[in-house]
Amino acid sequence: MTQAAPFTTADVHGLREALEEAVADGGCPGGVVVCGTAAGDRTALSAGVVSPFTNPKAPDEHTVYDLASLTKVTATWPLVGRAVAAGLLDTGAPVREFLPPMDEDLGHLPGAGATVRQLLSHTSGLRAATRFDLYDLAERPLHELICREPLENLPGTHRYINRGYVLLGLALAHVHGEPLDRLAAAFWAELGMDRTAYGPVPQAAWVAPTEHRDGHDRLWGAVHDENAAAMGDVAGHAGVFAPAADLATFAERLLSAGARSPLGGWLRESLVPVADMDPGLQRGLGWILAAGGAVAYHHGFTGTSLFLAPATGRYVVIATNAVHDGPAARTRIAPLRERALKTLAGSGQADGGRADGGR
Repeated sequence: MTQAAPFTTADVHGLREALEEAVADGGCPGGVVVCGTAAGDRTALSAGVVSPFTNPKAPDEHTVYDLASLTKVTATWPLVGRAVAAGLLDTGAPVREFLPPMDEDLGHLPGAGATVRQLLSHTSGLRAATRFDLYDLAERPLHELICREPLENLPGTHRYINRGYVLLGLALAHVHGEPLDRLAAAFWAELGMDRTAYGPVPQAAWVAPTEHRDGHDRLWGAVHDENAAAMGDVAGHAGVFAPAADLATFAERLLSAGARSPLGGWLRESLVPVADMDPGLQRGLGWILAAGGAVAYHHGFTGTSLFLAPATGRYVVIATNAVHDGPAARTRIAPLRERALKTLAGSGQADGGRADGGR
């Protein structure tokens, strides 16, 4: 087990202050931050309310939030690692080998040549725009329609792409012969993530709602991501709901896993840089690497984040519904994300947190 370095009083104070400021600035109606260690030490911080419309009480570490793109690293990424260890997937092989057969007589399938590794690291060159409501799924299955689209970038070039994780989710279901949500549920149960699930989830006081869209009721228990919703709420890129406590459990299991264990070995492999992003940031398999590789993290569009510092055995979870008052409001949680990153990196060395979510 990694020797865990405890959070100082100043660390906790800084995180609490940043969370309270995010709420005060209108970044979110409320939220939860959990900072903890691989040894299981946790401190949960809360500010604001779950929602002024559904539950005007303070959230806690058991309040369930829509994770959005944290689905990529809490569901798809670990399941791919397991499938690789079991010989069901190969990171160096094209994804076409792990998807249902496609009709090649109808033309070229450029996306089918993307490797599992490229899909994990957002270097596949696939189209970045994702509007599944425009697809004619009666004509061809989704994986084939995605693979038929021309590439937008040369493979190896980093560009954040949701549909790569859509393909990975479909590949996982195919090679296992089971739906993605069932595979994920079994994995989460093993880790003790008892309240983590794909949507929809109940419209209950303990579930944080997200956005109110014109002509519709406020999304509450329903998946915020429109493409995941079009796929029946279960997708490789989005669709998972979880409380901060379960994300803390996930972080603890990752950080405490030995390098020779399947989970620990997969994490170690995934934190090797694959592509450059912004200055000071690189992409591994799934995770963003910052502070010279000392911190790995991922965001969700709705206002969630998970930060890991493997060398020190520390982590920070952020759970908010920052899209509650519209997508623009979520940018105001950027200072909270930056505080989490700098706290784990130490001495303020980190080069900024990504404020645009889903990365």
